[in-house]
Amino acid sequence: MQTFVIAGGCFWCLDAVYRVLRGVSSVVSGYTGGATAHPSYEAVCTGRTGHAEAVAVTFDPEVIPASVILDVFFTLHDPTQLNRQGNDTGTQYRSAMFYADTEQKQLFETARTRATEWWGSGIVTTIEPLGVYHDAEDYHQDFFTKNPGQGYCMAVAVPKVNKIRKSYAEYIIG
Repeated sequence: MQTFVIAGGCFWCLDAVYRVLRGVSSVVSGYTGGATAHPSYEAVCTGRTGHAEAVAVTFDPEVIPASVILDVFFTLHDPTQLNRQGNDTGTQYRSAMFYADTEQKQLFETARTRATEWWGSGIVTTIEPLGVYHDAEDYHQDFFTKNPGQGYCMAVAVPKVNKIRKSYAEYIIG
């Protein structure tokens, strides 16, 4: 099993997308990349903690290749928007990949370079060392499944899930 920690806007969307992929065994929403110990959602939302909303995606690379996990990341959000995704603005919504070791750093750099084929040279996704990862509060875990009719889920998450279902059909559960 392998785990990637990635941030690309609100963690609810990343969580929803990665949960539909075969080979993904766990998705945990959380916060990383900041300096505040034990940040809360409210504190992270101020933009003053330095943390990004992120997900820790654990997957079996024999079922779904690491390159697909990373290509999904670059497909489901706009990596050319600095510190924002759509109407969500602030450093907590930055596009970032947090590496645990030099092998992951290389995989992330290769994926970001590959993504320029779709997005051009304007990608602002940072590649940062993984520091402490703080799990988000329980109500953020699997938020989309628990709240399918919630406005944000309907307007933002559903189109992203549908896009991935279409683009990566061979890796979709069911």
